[in-house]
Amino acid sequence: MKILIIHQVPYRKIDYHRGIDHERHEVTYIGHPHRMADLPDALPCERITLDADEDLVDGIRARTSPADGYEKVLALSEFGITEAWHVRRHLGLDGPALDRLEQVRDKVRMKEALAGSGLRIPRFVADPAPCRPLPWDGRTVLKPRQGASSEDVTVHETARAALSVYHKLADPGQFQLEEHIDGEILHADGLVDGGRITDLAVSRYVNKPVVYADGLPLGSHQEACSPGQRHFAEQVVKALGIEEGCLHLEFFETPEGELVFLEVANRVGGAAVVPTHERHTGVHLPTHEIAVRLGLERPRPQPPTGRYHGWLAFPGHHLAPAKTRDIHLPEWLRTHPYVDHLHILAPEQTTPRHITYQEWEVPVFIEASHTDPAELRRFLTECAHAIRVTTRSGQAPAAKETA
Repeated sequence: MKILIIHQVPYRKIDYHRGIDHERHEVTYIGHPHRMADLPDALPCERITLDADEDLVDGIRARTSPADGYEKVLALSEFGITEAWHVRRHLGLDGPALDRLEQVRDKVRMKEALAGSGLRIPRFVADPAPCRPLPWDGRTVLKPRQGASSEDVTVHETARAALSVYHKLADPGQFQLEEHIDGEILHADGLVDGGRITDLAVSRYVNKPVVYADGLPLGSHQEACSPGQRHFAEQVVKALGIEEGCLHLEFFETPEGELVFLEVANRVGGAAVVPTHERHTGVHLPTHEIAVRLGLERPRPQPPTGRYHGWLAFPGHHLAPAKTRDIHLPEWLRTHPYVDHLHILAPEQTTPRHITYQEWEVPVFIEASHTDPAELRRFLTECAHAIRVTTRSGQAPAAKETA
């Protein structure tokens, strides 16, 4: 099989060699220089590097043609889902319809598609009329229609305040307004094969993703998946017409126990979702997604650990300058029996200025596990309070309650 891979996700997050026999198949990777540089030197493949500032789709079109004989185009990044549609069209290959793909990229489109599904979704407005109030009064979220990692997401105490900020945006058409939902946030991760969910695991966040952008730690831990949670995920997949690939679904659980849709992505989750999912279920999600998308046989799962797994990340994007940081880490944490992996950024390494959950880019990243999800949550919450990442002046984000 001749495969074109649009390389956008760090190689170590996917480990393509686990899902593709590069000796058996003809594999070509194409992408921008910073990403192509992380391909293993010994990987047997063709490599096509675009110019650093070149548009991805235009660059691929300029360097490929239907005559090249590609049979599959693989794009595992959230940002590459719709770009791959244009590449397949250029190469004359079949694939999912563009409108279906946009439903899992655009946060307005996905909620519109869920209307009438029976699922509760937050009230939202994508294009508010001038001088007209929103259909709710209280706390309001202003967020991009597309994007990840809660970048550029802000929470306002009133609908009026959010509207005021919205109307001052340089490009308001790229944003939406959404009512704030009180409750904890969970994420469900698994694989969709033929429209059916397999290998689903549910995790509960420690803190909320939006506070990570403000410089506070974020984590999550797995818990037992309830029948109601699984049914909720199945309804989302059915309503959005997701046929294949990884599923990363985020939803609220209100104090009354009601599940409320937040957003969904047809790709693998970030942070430590891949390794913790593999330990808990035995399934390496990227490898199984590759098999499903390429029509290959899925590999046999590894034995699960029998434990619940979680992670906790401490951001560094808010520290300036990036190298002038101090990490205050309790000594007991280094040998704690719950800790599976402890990643500490070396002093000479800089933290990116953009939001990232990558364990090799943030100041501190913890992977932990326990047989009791409640005890695991208690431990991660304790770590969130006990660890501090500050500038050399001693300044750190103000402490907030974990959720």
